Amino acid sequence: MEKGVQEILKGLAGGGRMTEQDAVVLLSAKGRDVMRIAAAADEAREIAVGDAVTFVRNQNINVTNICVNACGFCGFSKRPDDPESFEYSLADVEMKAKMALDDHHVTEICSVSGLHPAFDADRYAGIIAAIQRGAPGVHIHAGNPMEVAYAARQSGISTVQVLGKLKGAGLSSLCGTAAEILVDPIRKQICPGKIPTDEWVRVVSEAHRMGIPTTATIMYGHIESDADRARHLAIIRDIQDDTGGFTEFVPLSFIHQQTPIYQKGLARAGATGREDILMHAVSRLFLDNIRHIQVSWVKLGQKMAQLLLLAGADDLGGTVYEESISKSAGAPETDFLDPLVMQRMAEDIGRTLRERTTLYQLL
Repeated sequence: MEKGVQEILKGLAGGGRMTEQDAVVLLSAKGRDVMRIAAAADEAREIAVGDAVTFVRNQNINVTNICVNACGFCGFSKRPDDPESFEYSLADVEMKAKMALDDHHVTEICSVSGLHPAFDADRYAGIIAAIQRGAPGVHIHAGNPMEVAYAARQSGISTVQVLGKLKGAGLSSLCGTAAEILVDPIRKQICPGKIPTDEWVRVVSEAHRMGIPTTATIMYGHIESDADRARHLAIIRDIQDDTGGFTEFVPLSFIHQQTPIYQKGLARAGATGREDILMHAVSRLFLDNIRHIQVSWVKLGQKMAQLLLLAGADDLGGTVYEESISKSAGAPETDFLDPLVMQRMAEDIGRTLRERTTLYQLL
């Protein structure tokens, strides 16, 4: 017999572990149960990490929007002959990294780009080396399992060899993006050119075993079901049980406005506020082995981001300074969130803001 919301929350309070079916029940909650789940997640957050709201001072460098894939949820990728396509040279990347360090005093530079037809493992390693030359000492958080798999195919080597090249060039941690929904029937509809679930899991696990930590993400609010979201969470939790290599979990709410899958009428107009609350709260309660749940102000805006700090989230991500991917999909405010604004958001809910490193050491 299926358990109800109250019974599930009582079991968690008693030290039990949520099942995948429990997650489906919580993710589909309505009415006052939504806020009960949020409150339980807020208590779990306090027990896990205390009252600090954290952020990292970072900048994105999206090296190119030229991409061999055309994912249905993406408004960023362009063909090489598109007038809006761009590609930075390695000298450009080095200069942007230097400016990020000199002007913005970042501790992290993040780089994820399109799958350029001319890029291979050496090129991806070259990008990381260029960032390191421009900003020595800065944590380089770059690439993702799709880029690693693509570089391996382009160069005719293994993904482990690619990860070794990237680490040797200066990679500090890998982005856990390109996960979207780790359910292959959904992936075949929204991103048929991307690696399947088992390959994503394998590459992330390889990175962890090589001492390369990663984030973990989910992109929700398009064509997936609550059961698909729960399956995704279960896969992430299983990986973390095995490797312990995830630094944080980041729910990414689907930005729909300028994406092909929405414009063709195949996807919903993004997640609702109820779904945003439950995705973050259930992530906190289900992922009992991942300390940090990050809320993406880029995707959700400042007011919703603040509310989700009361629903299990403890981290506001980065200052960003430059963002192209969400902006291309139609997100309105994606460039730079001032730490003074973050401080107001945190203090207004009775919490303190703390700056951190990428690996969650408080500064």
